[in-house]
Amino acid sequence: MHPVFASAGKTQAIPIWFVHAGNFDSVCKDIGGQGRTFVAASGFEAKAGRMMLLPAANGALAGILFGVEAPGETEIDRFRPGQLSGLLPPGNYRFANAPHDARLAALAFALGAYQFARYRKKETRNVRLEVPDGVDGDDLTRIVEGVTLCRDLTNTPSNDMGPSELEAASRALARQHGAKLQVTSGEVLAKNFPLVHAVGAGSARAPRLIDMTWGKAGDPKITLVGKGVCFDTGGLDIKPDTGMLNMKKDMGGAATALALAHMIMARDLKVRLRVIIPAVENSISGTSFRPRDVFVSRKGISVEIGNTDAEGRLILADALALADEDEPALMIDFATLTGAARVALGPEVAPFFTDDDTLADELALAGAAENDPLWRMPLWRPYEAMLDSKIADLNNVATGGHGGAITAALFLRRFVAAKSWLHFDIFAWTPTAKPGRPEGAECQVARALYALLCGRYS
Repeated sequence: MHPVFASAGKTQAIPIWFVHAGNFDSVCKDIGGQGRTFVAASGFEAKAGRMMLLPAANGALAGILFGVEAPGETEIDRFRPGQLSGLLPPGNYRFANAPHDARLAALAFALGAYQFARYRKKETRNVRLEVPDGVDGDDLTRIVEGVTLCRDLTNTPSNDMGPSELEAASRALARQHGAKLQVTSGEVLAKNFPLVHAVGAGSARAPRLIDMTWGKAGDPKITLVGKGVCFDTGGLDIKPDTGMLNMKKDMGGAATALALAHMIMARDLKVRLRVIIPAVENSISGTSFRPRDVFVSRKGISVEIGNTDAEGRLILADALALADEDEPALMIDFATLTGAARVALGPEVAPFFTDDDTLADELALAGAAENDPLWRMPLWRPYEAMLDSKIADLNNVATGGHGGAITAALFLRRFVAAKSWLHFDIFAWTPTAKPGRPEGAECQVARALYALLCGRYS
């Protein structure tokens, strides 16, 4: 199991009581007379996020009171216990009473313990949690490992996370699970994936297409496609400094695909998994692609470049065309694609697009159950006219400036024939720390999808 989890009974674990206005008095009865006296004297209030350390008679730590939202409140944060892993003193802990969701509370505890320590010494915490009764600690470990992989890759700055390093991370994951991996680059890439090559042509760090396969040939085909723009200057349509500052995370879609792939392979789901990652750096040089250039994509659709900063949909177009050729039962792509998605839903809620109503309903339920927020947006066909070009089959950006997340999804839709296709326009970042979600890179939607796939293919 993950190091943050402890097996029950190995040591005397310190109890954590979750308290709110409705159960505060009954919990105070459970903690004993000395504890009640101490709590009363301290003036502790059972409000969400408040914590109190309870002393034993010998001065040791006897237990923890931690405030959560009361049942029936309008907003209940089932990840609230994720605060604890960064607040508690060293020791082994257990849940003395039930939080709102013991499984999600334990998961949040582990996710909240994450630290990105590649360039600085990791803070030593030595805080561990006994896995609650009835919770599958091995499955929680698979999820935490996947999220950690995504966060680590996305947090790594671009000088240490270019296309070759993203390939190396993919190879390491393939070796771990016995998957096969093929990489296309150079002249073969230019011939077979013209849009991927065009976007990466301006960088000294060569573009490539990473293709991983795992599982038995006869099992249902699930294909994940992740946008792997390891840094995005915007190209010749260069971003302003504020827009470029956080572009190390523009490969967050690729990191999410690898995270979900780890969960699937570690669980040994009965699927034929394929992961496709077009890995590029959108840089500026004499060989950069230009506004008004026209390229014929892998699918044969000609694309006029209206803006070089709309590069993610270009590399995804070639990758989706490749994925579609294999006729998967379900195709999913992940991309930090548009600012319009953030304007519409903010940084926490990930929009998704699909024509499959049954799949959309199933995913919405999984997202709610896993506390992995997402929201369906429409593939509104009348907006396709915004992508018209006078000299090519379509433009890579829409006219008018409205509905940017929708028109980006519609662009991608032109390269997909499969009905069961999901497109996620993720942010891949937590701007301000929240319980279970430290500030920095975040793995969005992978947990919801993992739950959906487990339900279908376990």
